[in-house]
Amino acid sequence: MSSWTLKSIPPHDWFLCLDIESYFDHEHDPEKIFEEGFTRPIPVGDTDVIVTVFFNGDPEHPEFHIETAESLSRDEIDLANQSLAKILGTDMDLRPLYDQAGDDPVLGSKLTELYGLKRMTRANLFEDILYRIVQMQMNHKPTAKKMMFRIRETYGTALMHGKKSLPAWPRPHQLMKADPANIRKLGPTLRKGQYLVGLANDIVAGNVDMDHLMECHPQEFYEIITNIKGIGPTSGQDLMMMRGRTDAVFPSNKKSGEEKGLRRWIIWSYGKDPHNTSEERFQQLIQNWKGYEAAALEFLYANYVLKEKEEQAKG
Repeated sequence: MSSWTLKSIPPHDWFLCLDIESYFDHEHDPEKIFEEGFTRPIPVGDTDVIVTVFFNGDPEHPEFHIETAESLSRDEIDLANQSLAKILGTDMDLRPLYDQAGDDPVLGSKLTELYGLKRMTRANLFEDILYRIVQMQMNHKPTAKKMMFRIRETYGTALMHGKKSLPAWPRPHQLMKADPANIRKLGPTLRKGQYLVGLANDIVAGNVDMDHLMECHPQEFYEIITNIKGIGPTSGQDLMMMRGRTDAVFPSNKKSGEEKGLRRWIIWSYGKDPHNTSEERFQQLIQNWKGYEAAALEFLYANYVLKEKEEQAKG
């Protein structure tokens, strides 16, 4: 068994994430995570390891306690922390955003109400893309999560947590030889299966570089990611939010004169007409977001999710 501590840049209130169901997978029950910890498989070099994460509950001195049944070397713990940093957002420093956007007419109040929020993602961009493709055009997200779990069971490494199976996420070399027709039997459409297998093959062949996508400028990321089969403009912008980085761009995506995607939602949040807002005006609206566009949008998203929950509770 190994255990260690992973510190995060403050402020970070990870418990806020427990109210955002989209951050978690099929096997997770956010209501139990507070006491039982957050358990999931992560890649550690060429192997996969199940970790359980506990948060200390202190937004100003945030620390995560990590436990695993395996005995890991120092180098393996360092590799595990790379995955955990992306999942939890520990390396993101949002303090400049609080300073520059505190008086923003839309974002300012959200920064106060959701103080310490950092977006959760999955362990690497490949996992994020897999799930994004599976859940596209599906309104019932629990079903999409179950489909993704079945894909993990079929193509990922078989792991056990106690007496329960908890499969790892498949890696490109594990998924590249899959038959899309067999993926179809697990729930996703045949075309989605083709997209998943095609992406895995492109990564193994070196046609798609995940490391470069994590490091490149947001505009370049958007241009590359939307050239991957199965990733359209809206999905490309959503995936940009999942790099564990603060920056992003929101390219215009008009169809029949109507703005689509994240840009539309941002403009609407500022009380303007998304379909008749110039590029110059849009940049003025988000001037306080500069360098922290991805993080800023997450505050609006989390606020939206929480307000929806409140309305459902009233109804």
